[in-house]
Amino acid sequence: MTTLAWTETLVLNQPTLDTTHQEFVEHLNAFGAALDSGADALPAYQVLLAHTEAHFAMEEDWMARCGFEPQNCHSSQHAMVLNVMREALRYANELNDREPLNILRTELAGWFPQHAEMMDAALVWTMEQRGFDPVTGECREAATAEAAESACGANSFGH
Repeated sequence: MTTLAWTETLVLNQPTLDTTHQEFVEHLNAFGAALDSGADALPAYQVLLAHTEAHFAMEEDWMARCGFEPQNCHSSQHAMVLNVMREALRYANELNDREPLNILRTELAGWFPQHAEMMDAALVWTMEQRGFDPVTGECREAATAEAAESACGANSFGH
């Protein structure tokens, strides 16, 4: 059983991010397959967590370079997801409780498409508008403090 299918609706036409998202889906599916097989899913989960940490760090860097506010709802979603993922790992390691891992598989599969289609699409749009090149890290048009993006469809002043 596939946990999450990669579909064209997840493509954001930003090659680096699309590749990272495909990898996330692959890791989520590998984790799901390990759960389904009855094998120890913890190694696959740890790979998924490490990939997700790097994935989110990359996006956080891009947001900072594009002038997003440090505390924005896109970043907040990343922090919440990582917190839950780390807590599930703690439960598995310290309490030998694997149920949070089972729950998280379903929750991540439901959350990710919405996050990609809303938050990540907004990031890609902002990158394009500002002329940000993720390969070089250069931004043609630096954001001013007054126009810092919140990643929630509003500027830093809530307008």
